[in-house]
Amino acid sequence: MSAQTAPSLPAALVTGASRGIGRAIALRLAADGYAVAVNYAGNVAAADAVVAEIESAGGRAVALQGDVADADGMRRVFATARAAFGRLDAVVNSAGVMPYVPVQGGDLAEFDRVIATNLRGSYIVLGLAAEHLGDGGRIVALSTSVIGKAFPNYGPYIASKAGVEGLVHVLANELRGRNITVNAVAPGPVATELFLNGKTPEQIAHFTALAPLERLGTPEEIASAVSFLVGADGAWVNSQVLRVNGGYVF
Repeated sequence: MSAQTAPSLPAALVTGASRGIGRAIALRLAADGYAVAVNYAGNVAAADAVVAEIESAGGRAVALQGDVADADGMRRVFATARAAFGRLDAVVNSAGVMPYVPVQGGDLAEFDRVIATNLRGSYIVLGLAAEHLGDGGRIVALSTSVIGKAFPNYGPYIASKAGVEGLVHVLANELRGRNITVNAVAPGPVATELFLNGKTPEQIAHFTALAPLERLGTPEEIASAVSFLVGADGAWVNSQVLRVNGGYVF
């Protein structure tokens, strides 16, 4: 088959893909055969490194800057991804922030920042995904298993992610008849910079012991769950929250 007639690769857009779980998802989808749009908010060097790693393995990728809470910016990201790859088959919204803020006397500016990135950002990205994906498309949002624990100081984060799960269920119903699945993956404690930042060794040891498997998860294990949902074996999974947490909560 000539290069001119060869079919294009399936294409995925992953937000927050310059580090942590998002990075692992981008690398996994590239390994699965997707061309990947690596979205990032500010760390261009980290995003470029992900692109370089994908390309060095023979894949195709492009780094696209955009804050998920900025609707105009994300419209440009989606349009550029479509222009770069000629199609868009999967969208994974992994961008997020997780400060520790109490409900009583908590910092409203921090609350607003969490809601803007985690919830408003999901609303924007999921809506644009529905607009740009064709028949058979896949949408995955990142939630959190900490919803089931209700730990102190996680109020804004849990509130934002509970909203994300609600959006997933509603959008799945709104897309009836288009053969597009919409799901969430809800990790438990995962050894990423986002999770480890600000925690003492004692706190990390406490979280490590919570799951029956008695360890933290890895970004690659979360990426494997996303790979399942966007792959052929996930075609009958829709409007679900897949809790990938080692038994930490159910």
